[in-house]
Amino acid sequence: MKPSDADDANPLGMRAVLDALCDGDPADHLALRDVVSGLGRSTFGMLLLIATLPAFIPIPGVAGALSGPLVILVGLHLLVLLRKPWLPGFVARRGPYRSTVIRFERMASRWLGKLEHLVKPRMIAIIDHPLALIFTGLQLVLLGLLLALPIPFTNFLFAGLLLVFALALLERDGVLMLMAWAAGGGAIFAFGTVSRNLIAMTWMWLQQLH
Repeated sequence: MKPSDADDANPLGMRAVLDALCDGDPADHLALRDVVSGLGRSTFGMLLLIATLPAFIPIPGVAGALSGPLVILVGLHLLVLLRKPWLPGFVARRGPYRSTVIRFERMASRWLGKLEHLVKPRMIAIIDHPLALIFTGLQLVLLGLLLALPIPFTNFLFAGLLLVFALALLERDGVLMLMAWAAGGGAIFAFGTVSRNLIAMTWMWLQQLH
């Protein structure tokens, strides 16, 4: 069972999304094309939530390799101001098993319960304005690239940050999105610098080998 359809006036919040996704056989495979069908403004928040889930899998190198490209894909959608998602067939047919979503919901239920009293639709222009969408998309592309890199001990950090973006999109909370922008900008600057240094050191090492 996928989440109930939501029009643009009544987007689904994260709690409703997770409850709907968890309702059914844990062995079910949730194809992305079915999960996002009819979600209106909740679509990109939902895609980002699903894209982030593999980053919580404690397998070094694998989680980022799965989540990173999906996050980049969501960011590109926002960056070019697409109103509806375009998913290649091989991506649309894939998605998590319901059991994965159930495990995540159990893990995150405590902090989601606290956040749901604080997060609400406000400052909608920060969510919907074209320039805001472009800026959000750009940050997601860069964060997806960093997530895909094998930077030690960063999967949960980036995953938590990306969930804030997903929550802001799903709940249409402009204040939370401003916080996500600030945290995302800091992470991009800090880890972008680390990544450049690692690449430079690797390149110098390869040159020394030759």
